[in-house]
Amino acid sequence: MMSALFRQKGATLNIDILASDEAQDFIETHASVLDTSFRQVKISEGMRRRLERSDYIFSGIKTFHELNEAFPSLLDENGNRKPFERFLNDVRKIDETYNINYLRAEYNFVQASAEMAAKWEGFAEDGDRYNLQYRTAGDDKVRPEHAALNGVTLPMSDPFWESYYPPNGWGCRCTVVQVRKSKYPVTPQDEATARGEEALQSDTKGLFRFNAGKQQKTVPDYNPYTIRRCNDCDLAKGKSTLALGEGRGEVLAFIPENELCAACKLVRKCESQRFQTKKQYPNEGKVQVHQLVNPADSDYEKLMQVADFFARQGKQVRLTPRMSRPQKFVYQNIYHSLMGTKYEGKCPDLLIDGKWYEHEGFATDNPKRAFRNMVTHGLKQSNRIIIDRPDLTDGYMIRSIYGHIRQGKDIKEVWVAEGEKLRLLYKKDRQ
Repeated sequence: MMSALFRQKGATLNIDILASDEAQDFIETHASVLDTSFRQVKISEGMRRRLERSDYIFSGIKTFHELNEAFPSLLDENGNRKPFERFLNDVRKIDETYNINYLRAEYNFVQASAEMAAKWEGFAEDGDRYNLQYRTAGDDKVRPEHAALNGVTLPMSDPFWESYYPPNGWGCRCTVVQVRKSKYPVTPQDEATARGEEALQSDTKGLFRFNAGKQQKTVPDYNPYTIRRCNDCDLAKGKSTLALGEGRGEVLAFIPENELCAACKLVRKCESQRFQTKKQYPNEGKVQVHQLVNPADSDYEKLMQVADFFARQGKQVRLTPRMSRPQKFVYQNIYHSLMGTKYEGKCPDLLIDGKWYEHEGFATDNPKRAFRNMVTHGLKQSNRIIIDRPDLTDGYMIRSIYGHIRQGKDIKEVWVAEGEKLRLLYKKDRQ
């Protein structure tokens, strides 16, 4: 990443460096380290993806600060650009500070946040059937201010848990448990709030007044790399989108025009375009999966088989998420502009070497009807279709394809999936 920074020109840091391959690799690596802290935590896939998204955004903003701090080191005391070796040596201390010292504390905090988010998910299944009770680790390492909260008992729906749910500081080991309503009395609201304020009296900036489970984030919007006004920002709260066209988006409550906010917007845009590499082959074939794709979807394994088939042939394959109509509108502005492809109200399953493909499975037990339906449904998304092989002859399927073409349908490719292998059945201008 410092190599990319060394190529920067001008007197100020160019925010766009955050979208460079080097910076993105760095952010992904940092975020993946944080993600490993809750790899074994049992949570829903939806919650896990949101926590991973929080790690990525946190890592991106942290990377901006690291780059910003390293940027002045490009020049020597006479204002001349340093040789790269000297520049790299001079920024080693920054690397040690951010990626060893800070990262250790951040890793532990993210782990605690994820564990408490998982607990909150479990509590939500019962609602207020039980009360929640704050408990410390109960040993001599418990800080006195956190001991003040020990035993506070309130319903899950009480707003107290929005501000004083653990972790309540770096290295906090406190937890919350469910208790029977008949066993413990409810703590009076004014007393609970007073004990909460006593517990967080050293947190003068309000960094830790958040609920990881309720907000579905590992790190609060206001943290050491952001500003206090991030708590007022609709963008951070997820109430608005970044890629809506001019005049189409919601009015944001607060996004000041400064370098940090510009970096935040870019990091969030990069996150919305984020893919994870699942498989990579020596011939440069690659399978990447968008972070919104749900592995629990019924056709996920089949799509991965199809993707793997093409990747083994050296192709770049990406699995894209299924989206609701509003999501598709946002997606057209973000993803299609990134890929240089045209959005036409469609969101196919696969992007293979820059071309869209739609996968279709069986829609009925009748093979002939199934094939017609699969072609019809597939064409609503793309003119390149991959179909699970029905029990039909090639001759019948090709005649059916030409029937669609005579009806004015533009069909460029039709593949049939036969187990783990695919075969090209029809290609325009080849028949």
